[in-house]
Amino acid sequence: MRNTKAFREAVAQTLAELARRGVTLAPSTVEDTIEKNVSAVAAQGGIQVRSAWRYFDAAALADRLARNVRDFEESSAAQGAGHAPMPPVGNAELALILAGVPDSLAQSGGDLYGVIVNVAVNAWMAGHIHGEDGCTGCDGSRGPAGHDWEARMRTITEIQPDIAKWFDRDRWTRAVNDTGYAVTPR
Repeated sequence: MRNTKAFREAVAQTLAELARRGVTLAPSTVEDTIEKNVSAVAAQGGIQVRSAWRYFDAAALADRLARNVRDFEESSAAQGAGHAPMPPVGNAELALILAGVPDSLAQSGGDLYGVIVNVAVNAWMAGHIHGEDGCTGCDGSRGPAGHDWEARMRTITEIQPDIAKWFDRDRWTRAVNDTGYAVTPR
């Protein structure tokens, strides 16, 4: 189904309709939804997939997807969730994670998946460490230094005094390019 002209057009139309509604979704999410919906129509109607396309409506699908996104955002906001926690501006640990990307890219031979996993794990751990003050399961787990977040930030900054340079997008991009790799749009 995904290799058909009808499928490609349906994805393009749905993404355009979503853009008109101010909603951004990954193309793969839209593709999966269209494939699931068209297959379901074909199965329920006892018809071939190519015949099910006549029931496809990009605007209606975009309305439903946009409504789902809004409903999720509203329910998450009502529960105090929905927005990722962000570290303070100039956070030394975030700079350290950013600084590790070019090295990880070079060491992995350009394995972007490996780099992203490395960043995700480091960010996850950094977030946990930052939140340890409120984590009863972590009491006493960090040794005599305890849960002193500010001390951790001072230590990182003492080890790498120019760590904040990694917040400069141009400098970071040059470091990535120096590895011989770059991310370019298709």
